[in-house]
Order: sequence, then C-alpha cells, then structure tokens
Amino acid sequence: MDQGPLTAHQFAAAVTAVTSAFGDPTRRDIYLFAREHEGGVTAAEVAERFELHPNVARHHLDKLAAGGYLDVGLERHGPGAGRPSKRYRSSEKGMSLEFPVRRDDLLATLLARALALVPAVEAEAMAEEVGIEYGRTLAASMAPDVGHRSLQAALHAVADALTAHGFASHAGSRTGSLAIISEQCPFGTAAVQHPVICAVDRGMVKGMLSSLYGDTVPETSASRPQGDEVCITVV
Repeated sequence: MDQGPLTAHQFAAAVTAVTSAFGDPTRRDIYLFAREHEGGVTAAEVAERFELHPNVARHHLDKLAAGGYLDVGLERHGPGAGRPSKRYRSSEKGMSLEFPVRRDDLLATLLARALALVPAVEAEAMAEEVGIEYGRTLAASMAPDVGHRSLQAALHAVADALTAHGFASHAGSRTGSLAIISEQCPFGTAAVQHPVICAVDRGMVKGMLSSLYGDTVPETSASRPQGDEVCITVV
C-alpha cells in the first residue's frame, strides 16, 4: 500500500534512524552480509567474515537489531549443546532511503585542514587536548559506579564507549602491555590525509581513563591511516 511521500518530520526521523544504525561503514556491510543469507548469521560468522573481534561483531549486530533492521532468534544445535546462540536475520523493515553523506566526514576534513595551518607539534597537542576533554565528558556520562575500577576493567569500559562512536574497539594486550585495539576509524579518509587527527582518539582514551581509573600515558603503537591493519593505543 502506497503511504505517500514522507513528511519533513518523518524524513528527519528516518534519516536519524538510518544514520544511528549505519553510522559505521562496517555495520552497513554486515547488514548487507546478513541480507544475503536467508537463514541468518551468527556473531561468530560475522567476526570471521570481517576479521573482527567477536564482541565487536556482536555489538554491530545488536545495534542493527535495536534499529529493527535485523530480527534475532535463539537456536540450539542439539540436546545438551549448552547455551543457545543468537542468529540474526534480515527483517521486513524496508530500506527506502539512500545512505546520506556523513556530516562527520565533512567536519573531520574541515578540522584536518584547519590543523594543517598550525605547526605540527602544536596541532597534535591541540587534537589530543580536544580528545581528552571529550573523553572526560564521556566518562562523566557513564553510570556513577564505573569509576575507580581496575585498569583492565576501565579499558573495557573505554573500548565500549569508543565502539559506540564508530571505532569498533576492544581491550587486549600488545607486547606485554594492555591496549585498546580499534578496527575502524570514524574519521575516514580525513585521518588518512591528516594523521594528526589520530591524536584525538588517543586523547579520548587518556581522558576517559583519567576519570575511570587514574592518570595514564597512552601511546599510539599502530595506526590504520599509516597503513597498519588496526589502530593500537598502548597504556
């Protein structure tokens, strides 16, 4: 049944829903991957297909399910098979909108070009300070009981917050040190052209940890914009 053109309010609401669910390019690919499989997909299958940590894959799938783009069912593989696994299937919800240009990309490009006018050392310090302030704001918005945890617990909370912002992050270890590993960069091509932007997410880690755990000195040991497979911030 043709419901006619969307009103301005309906269109704005639809755009908000789409950008919330598909704000990460990997999430859009995961949605298309799920649509290709009539029987649905599991988090383990998505993790293997896109080379993601299982928790990151599950986060993307749950985000799509929360938006109504995927349906979730439980399945067991036989008697005594243990905890049932979730299977995610494409829902009947129509995708009537094209994916809009992300304003974040435009703003990141504007920021990068503005920083390019500043001496490199000052630009990096400025970008990190912005990240620190924003990280502290994020930490303040978390539940009151998340502060003063162990470093490992604080890193998991930081990874969850970064994932919600499009970094697809998880806590892990590298060369004997705890680290945040991010498999996506929400700054897109702007970060590739202007790697100084990477100081923003390093600052976010530092800012959140300062509130959730204590003062730390995070260091970037790998970066996707510089050709590495993932971004790694070692603490």
